Amino acid sequence: MAQVQEDEDTRWFSVDALNTGLSEPPDDVRQKTPREAIRSLMELTEKEDFAAAVHILNLSELSPAEQQEKGERLVRELGVALRRGEWLSMSGLSGRQDAAIEDPSGQNPQAGVPRRNLKLASFQEDGETYDVRLARYRVGDEEPVWMIMPETVSSIPLLYEMYGPSRFESYIPDRFKGSLGMLKIWEWVVIPIILAVIGLLGWGVYSLAGLISRWLPEGSRSLFTGRIRGPLAFIVMSLAIQVLLDYVVSFSAVITSTLRVVLMVVLGWSAGTIALRLVDTIMVRMMRRLVGEIDDTSPKEERRLLTSLYALRRIVILIMVTGVSVYVLSQIQIFETLGLSILASASVLAVLVGIAGQAVLGNILSSFQLSLAKPIRIGDLVMFEGQWCYVEGIFYTFIRLRVWNERRLIVPVTYFASKAFENMSAQNTQEYRSLEMKLHLSADIACIREKFIEFAKEEDSVIEHDRLLCYVTGQTDMAQTIACYLMTTDPMSGWTAEMLIRERLMAFVRDNHPEWWPREVMAIGRHDIALGNAPATREASAGSDSEQGDSEEGFKKDASESPESGEKDDQERNDEENAENGGKGANDGADEDVDENNEKGFKKDASESPESGEKDDEDDEDNVEKGARGNADKGAEKGFKKNASESTESDEEDDEKGAEETFKRNAKKGDA
Repeated sequence: MAQVQEDEDTRWFSVDALNTGLSEPPDDVRQKTPREAIRSLMELTEKEDFAAAVHILNLSELSPAEQQEKGERLVRELGVALRRGEWLSMSGLSGRQDAAIEDPSGQNPQAGVPRRNLKLASFQEDGETYDVRLARYRVGDEEPVWMIMPETVSSIPLLYEMYGPSRFESYIPDRFKGSLGMLKIWEWVVIPIILAVIGLLGWGVYSLAGLISRWLPEGSRSLFTGRIRGPLAFIVMSLAIQVLLDYVVSFSAVITSTLRVVLMVVLGWSAGTIALRLVDTIMVRMMRRLVGEIDDTSPKEERRLLTSLYALRRIVILIMVTGVSVYVLSQIQIFETLGLSILASASVLAVLVGIAGQAVLGNILSSFQLSLAKPIRIGDLVMFEGQWCYVEGIFYTFIRLRVWNERRLIVPVTYFASKAFENMSAQNTQEYRSLEMKLHLSADIACIREKFIEFAKEEDSVIEHDRLLCYVTGQTDMAQTIACYLMTTDPMSGWTAEMLIRERLMAFVRDNHPEWWPREVMAIGRHDIALGNAPATREASAGSDSEQGDSEEGFKKDASESPESGEKDDQERNDEENAENGGKGANDGADEDVDENNEKGFKKDASESPESGEKDDEDDEDNVEKGARGNADKGAEKGFKKNASESTESDEEDDEKGAEETFKRNAKKGDA
């Protein structure tokens, strides 16, 4: 029996009587489920059938004599408050008699548990919360019914004062108060007019802010005023609409709820944007004070402050997005289902969202880590994949780097949070640099060292002159490597100083000691210069050269004085070679030249008179003989050029004889 009583206590409230001052409820009043009860309330109040709708209120706090009269007034006011203050979705209410939550997936821990008390809506006024609640009551053995709880009934006058008709609506004719779709007829007319007026107000604020920014002198104030014109106009427009909703006019719940959510989003965005513009203006002012683009030559404290401002900027964005998101989600009331679903189990959707957003969340957390630990600061010079880059900005998901050639690199924040990198500005900006030169082995290192120190001291970016060094660090068989070391104020200035000093050293070597340039050497003799110029060596070399010269002269003399000793051998060898090579070449050359001369001579003779033929023939024969002899000499010279260099004087005589015989044969052919 005790178990049965406990079960009944969780399913409904047991009472002795309900609304004894009212008559029996008509058939139009349905109260078996929460959805039927609220639908009946809204439909009956829309029809202004308040006598029937009053049965949905639990008037136990009123005396039976007051229940009918006051009950009708209260149910009318509740209908107005529900239509104007909170947009109720009938489909979101339970259609079960026990109001148990139906969840086939089983993720909701309250699924299947009967409920006897439901919250329909929640209203805020002066920091106080007023809930509209629906409860299930049972009188004796009768069927349980759903009714508005007495606590809510006592708050109806306050809710009506909050969301009831405004004074403006008293001037609206009754024919425009009818419904047209989801809104009243007069709302379809008034809402566009109000939006147009609010738009003109926003345009006026925007123009006024622009005019003020132009009036202000050039500087941070004018810049800040000019950059907040848009957000400022939206704030004024949002506040104006809010004042209209609170004190001038009251629209239906669907419009009121939508406008309040939109206004909160706009206000949150506008306020956050103004805060961001303020931080950006401070950052711009700092950058201007640091003269142009900030780099590692700027004061460390100011660069650290600039890094903190970037972190503050991200915090403002985070607060703005989080605050607006929480408010919007709370207004559309999805925390109850979404929150319980996520907390009940690790659903597939939550896992997918976590995996998909891992990279974004990792970058956001890494940006806060970099802002707090400050391994890099705004203006630091870092080495990224072999390139010199200045840190120009640290944002939520990326870092903007300025390369030395004015290009921009966008790098994910996780790169600097998870990988090792070189920060050339971590402690100070000084850098110890070196330059190398290759010179000949004969170059004077002391002279080069002196010039290097002289040139380095003249550079403004070179500091700590006591650390200027110059040494030979390597050599080959033809050159030596000279390395010079210098301390500079910062890497970029050090690079410039290194280039200038190298140029001056090269100019010094070029103008004063060009023999110091490295060069390739080709040996053209066997004399070793490493042995020096010792007298014994020179005499020995001279003696060997004179002996070699005497041998050559003696050989030439013997060859010229005794040609007869090898006359026979030479005669036989030259005869064979002349027959094969020289003779053939001489004959060909002689034939060609003779034919050419004969052709020219014959053409000339043919043009003259025949009477002088005999005389001309004799002259032509002499000319042919001379030409043939000359051409034969040329042909012999071409054909026997190789052999003539090797043969003796006797070979030349044989060649002349062969050429004469060839000439005679050719001359006879010409006569014929």
